[in-house]
Amino acid sequence: MRRSESVYLYYFLAALSCWFGIQSLLSGIRYATYVRRETSRAIPDFHPFVSVIAPGRGLEPGLAENVRTLLTQDYPAYEVLFVFDREDDPALKVIEDLSRGFSRISRTIIAGPATDCGQKVHNLRVAVDEIAPQSEVLVFVDTDARPATDWLRKLVAPLADETIGAATGYRWFIPERGSIASQLRGVWNASVASALGSDTAKNFCWGGSTAIRRETFTRLNVSERWRGSISDDFTITRVLKEAKLPIHFTPLCLVASIGNCDFHELIEFTTRQIKITRVYASHLWLPLLLGSALFTITFFGGLILIGFHPRSPAVYIFPLIIFTLGAAKSVIRFRAVSSVLRTSHRDLVAHIFLWPFASLLYLHNAIVAGFSRRLNWRGITYELKSPSEAVIISREP
Repeated sequence: MRRSESVYLYYFLAALSCWFGIQSLLSGIRYATYVRRETSRAIPDFHPFVSVIAPGRGLEPGLAENVRTLLTQDYPAYEVLFVFDREDDPALKVIEDLSRGFSRISRTIIAGPATDCGQKVHNLRVAVDEIAPQSEVLVFVDTDARPATDWLRKLVAPLADETIGAATGYRWFIPERGSIASQLRGVWNASVASALGSDTAKNFCWGGSTAIRRETFTRLNVSERWRGSISDDFTITRVLKEAKLPIHFTPLCLVASIGNCDFHELIEFTTRQIKITRVYASHLWLPLLLGSALFTITFFGGLILIGFHPRSPAVYIFPLIIFTLGAAKSVIRFRAVSSVLRTSHRDLVAHIFLWPFASLLYLHNAIVAGFSRRLNWRGITYELKSPSEAVIISREP
């Protein structure tokens, strides 16, 4: 292919990338509009007894503060069930010491090692059989999340509408020290957060902040559907969609996940998420692969093209347009989230300038997920055979 033909091919792909960028920007505007509308809406006066289930494994940064927020929720009547696979887990002492200082009902459950599903899913299946008889709503939360004091009230409130299948929030990473890897993790995750919105048919449950009526959970036999699965949230999402029950995204329940990571942890976390997506929502994997590949070719390829044609104004246009569209969406999304969570100007700068590298990271994740279904999650290595079969390869003590 002659050089001129290569340039024209690039222009075609770049124009296509710009069109997708415009569509992405419009979705960001819709997301911000939805957040503003939902956060200004009156909260229903609905507060039945709730069982909050928090599965965990091992110590993690900020655990004590995260647990404290669960025990001090501004909610009339609820219990917290902390679930671990073994009695000598070091996190147990942290939780037990904190629990003694509060009057809130809390219990610790030892689920034992998983055999036919992911450890987190196993913990949840054991815990749901231990909830209080008067409990009407189940809430699932991760121990690396740090919800606001009114999180539980706002998460449960949408279930006042009995036609809603579940209410969900989502995580928002907030780095403590602002390392490049930690900031990039936050930017990478932000694009998933803004995929939620007004379309309840397209929404999905996030296991770190989901509420569902006990009657709905039991009627749909969710616990049995979890058998063999490693992903609690993808599975419950599939069950609700099969039942044609809407999933309500509650922006007020965006949850801060505060901490740092290095580049090894960043790659491990992001690749694990896409491997899980590849197995449990395979229809999302190919668009992710193609979309991130298109962006990488047109943006980073455009920067390389500038080196060959530095005096041609045309080669500067497409990378500039592509970057501007992505940066504009990042600003809109960040400001919408800032109305709910406390964020910093430093984080905004990262979201503006690191988003191209987050897209490049998505391409790496998607490629790796296309060739491997093996992953490590909290010291346990799994092989994902299918959405209903996860094989435990090894387990760290």
